[in-house]
Amino acid sequence: MNNNQNIQGTFTKSGTNITDVKSKNEQSGMTYNQVKNVLANTTGNKDEGNYSQTDIANVKKNNQ
Repeated sequence: MNNNQNIQGTFTKSGTNITDVKSKNEQSGMTYNQVKNVLANTTGNKDEGNYSQTDIANVKKNNQ
């Protein structure tokens, strides 16, 4: 074995166990983009687009 590897996994120079980090990432749940997609598809009116139904021009007009 070289200095960067042992039985538990591969380590970076700073000592981070890459195998452990990858394993924890897999068990952590949905990604930010997955959550955003679920929220977009389960809230509001689905027939008017995937994400926000906000009329940006109207908001800008009302904020002036």
